[in-house]
Formats: sequence, structure tokens, C-alpha cells
Amino acid sequence: MDRIDLTPDLSLSRMIYGMWRLGDDDDTSPAHVQAKIESCLSQGITTMDQADIYGGYEAEEIMGAALKAAPALKDQIEIVTKCDIVAPAGRYADMRVKYYDTSAAHITASVEHSLRLMDIDRIDLLLVHRPDPMMDPHETGAALDAVVASGKVGAVGVSNFKLHDWTLLQSAMKTQLVTNQIEISLVANDAFTNGDVAYLQERGIKPMAWSPLGGGSLFAQSDSTLLAKLTEIGASQDVGPEAVAVAWIMAHPAGIMPVMGTNNMTRISRIADAMRVSIDRQTWFELYELANGSEVP
Repeated sequence: MDRIDLTPDLSLSRMIYGMWRLGDDDDTSPAHVQAKIESCLSQGITTMDQADIYGGYEAEEIMGAALKAAPALKDQIEIVTKCDIVAPAGRYADMRVKYYDTSAAHITASVEHSLRLMDIDRIDLLLVHRPDPMMDPHETGAALDAVVASGKVGAVGVSNFKLHDWTLLQSAMKTQLVTNQIEISLVANDAFTNGDVAYLQERGIKPMAWSPLGGGSLFAQSDSTLLAKLTEIGASQDVGPEAVAVAWIMAHPAGIMPVMGTNNMTRISRIADAMRVSIDRQTWFELYELANGSEVP
């Protein structure tokens, strides 16, 4: 498995296991979660993606139970988690409305919650989950600098930020933002043309891609020409169409890190198949055109 160096002290696996559905599984026992992590590790996938809100604020605790039961795993993985979304669920069940909170108090409390729930001493990478229209960049930036300086967080980044959101926050920080986790898939490919990827690429910053399979929409229509082509390419390289769709993202020179979320053990065991797929330039554009329903201008 290839690795991506975000800082001199933080290296992530090129492919990342996403845990947003961890609480949706019928089996959330520590042993089953451990089996998922170990399946990832056997493929060289060492980075686990979390967020405080996942599973109604329960996914971090589910993961933490597994790490308590198998503490040796802590030294074999990197943990990414996110904060700033407050929704009327879990520990915020009494909130009147869903909102974003990038105040220093909320960021600090979120870090403490995540450390305790996941039974860890350090978050490798903390992301601000959504742009906050009420953000005070100086307060937020200072809070992020502080959690890094404390040693409780290794590095910080953002998720779903636009260029102006990024530059506003970065302008008030001493610490460098190291990634932006954005939606990228064959069926959500605007990031390649709207400046989201170009901005990061210009600065040598590697993006993360959430929902790289389009939330399953790629496979919802069995008679689609796009799915037929993905299946054809996959058959020629002894992988499934899912692996081809993810390889399409990774073929881009920006060094995108796809975040793969599934509870199916068979699918987990084959996440790294995408690393074996070869996508040349013509094939990349062929899939791009099929996804968009027209040829490029």
C-alpha cells in the first residue's frame, strides 16, 4: 500500500477505511470491529476515518471499545476524526436545531470527548467537518493551534471547505492545514473543474475523497453504460467495478486519498484491489464522459 506524507511526522495509508457506518452494523462488538481493522491492516490500510457525529455520536465509542479490548492496535493505526457539527442526537439530544460550532470551547471539548471515547492519547489528524458561517477565524485558528501544541492532536485539516473557507482559516493559524476531505467520485466529479482540487494541487496538499463510490449510486442502475464499462475494465484486470471506480479517482495526479466505508467483511477484504488497477488517460476520459453523459468540449 502506498503512503502519503502529510507532515514530516504524519504518514497515512493511500486508502483509508471510513467508519461513518460503524454503528449501522448488526454486530458492533469489539471483536467484530477488531476484525474489520485487522482486515484493513492486512492490506496495508492503516488509517481509520472517524467523526464525532458518526453513528449519532456513537461510532467513536464503538471503535474505542475495540481498542480497549485490543490495545496493540493503537500503535498500528492512524486515527482521523472531525468536529463542529452539532445535531440533536446523542450527547446533544437536547439541542433545538442542527448547527455548526467552531468556537474554541467546542473544539477543545470535542477533542477531549474523542480522546476519551476512542481510548487514545492522541488524535493523529483532526478535521473541521463543515464550513461554519459563524466562524471567527482567529478564535478557531487559535484553538486548532492550541490542540496541536498540547500534543493531543498531531495535525489539523478541514472537510468540505471551499478555497475562501480554507484561506480565511489558514490566515489566522500558525499551524498549516494539511488536507481537505471533499466529495469526489465518478458521479460527483465537480471538484476536478471547480477549483477544489486545483487549489490543493497547486500547494502540494493531498485531498481526501469521501463517498468515492457515489454513495452506491454508481451501482443502482444495472443497465447503465458507465457500470457496464466499469465491469468490463474490472473483468480485464480481475477486480470488481468498485475497484475500477476508486482507481479512477486515484489515477488523478493530485494524489487523492479515497475514504472507503463499508461494514461488509468481504468488501473490506478487497478495498485494496483498487491499487492493482491501471487507468490510462483515454480510459480516464472515457469513464469521465460516460459519467457526465457527454464528451468533453
